[in-house]
Amino acid sequence: MLQFPIYLDNNATTPVDERVLETMLPFYTKYFGNAASHTHSFGWQAEEAVDIAREQVAQLINAQPSEIVFTSGATESDNLALKGIFEMYAAKGKHIITVKTEHKAVLDSCKHLEKLGAEITYLDVNSDGLINIEELENSFRDNTILLSIMYANNEIGVIQPVDEISKIAKNKGILFFTDATQAVGKIPVNVLKDGIDLMAFSAHKIYGPKGVGALYVRRKDPRVRITAQMDGGGHERGMRSGTLNVPAIAGFGKACELCKVQMQKDVAKTRRLRDKLENELLQIEGTQVNGSRIHRLPNTLNMSFKNVDSTDVMKRFSRNIALSSGSACTSATQSPSFVLKALGLPDDVALSSLRFGLGRFTTEEEIDFTIQQFQHLIASFADRK
Repeated sequence: MLQFPIYLDNNATTPVDERVLETMLPFYTKYFGNAASHTHSFGWQAEEAVDIAREQVAQLINAQPSEIVFTSGATESDNLALKGIFEMYAAKGKHIITVKTEHKAVLDSCKHLEKLGAEITYLDVNSDGLINIEELENSFRDNTILLSIMYANNEIGVIQPVDEISKIAKNKGILFFTDATQAVGKIPVNVLKDGIDLMAFSAHKIYGPKGVGALYVRRKDPRVRITAQMDGGGHERGMRSGTLNVPAIAGFGKACELCKVQMQKDVAKTRRLRDKLENELLQIEGTQVNGSRIHRLPNTLNMSFKNVDSTDVMKRFSRNIALSSGSACTSATQSPSFVLKALGLPDDVALSSLRFGLGRFTTEEEIDFTIQQFQHLIASFADRK
């Protein structure tokens, strides 16, 4: 049975899994203590919940619990990583390498650092959204201190060759940071195998609550150090002060545990439904897939529709199907997606693009309805010409 509206914007955020909510609720009422209160049972219970969650989060990415720093989300984690590394290692150099298609939390942080004297190299991407490895290798300088490349793109789902990238960084003796917000919980992410030194990710992309995320900071081979960007109490081993959001952290931990258990099932389902949607929509004349169709997330599809305004489509479907034309962080702008422009797409193609983000709770009936509605809509546009 179909229930409306259909939600196909899971890259922007996901619904909280009921099992996650059940985990969170007691920490709002019964176990409401401050995790930093060490003199009574309310504080001990809260601290225990945080410890359990830290273990659950760490297990999902094959890290140690002590390497997990809880934050308010991936945006804060991006800021903490980039600004914290720049400040800590400024004596060694001021050069950072990143990519033009990064999330705005990375790009805007880099723009801020440039005002403080940082030298930023913004790598191009190929037409499929992947970086050029040769260009990367030629970008390192004697004063390079950090390489920041997104694991999987939030708009087109393209997965960068992280293991190859990290090996290059390691051979150069440079720290490697990745925003893996779209990858963690959707595909296997192993910080040791992938050679990652710092990694940002968030709970609300994996059926957890909004307002909580984490920064992985490697403690061995090499031990990474960052300068705190928020002072006041020395929480999170001095890297991020502030009272911990215990209910959200407990939910984050449960969301990670669930992803670890059912990732294979979720991947198989979303990939099958995504491929069905893609194959049917490609039958419509003038449609194309943006970004690599090989190296991408199993739940993500970005498509352009010839002579169609994506804003018009979203308005027409707004009551029945929730879609987006790109990142939720840039949805207020009417200009073409900077990610799609970086692929070399002309403005009219970029402005006709839509992102379909499938999720754990997406059903086949919803995909069938979406296919039918798009076929009718595009046909109606063609009839008007």
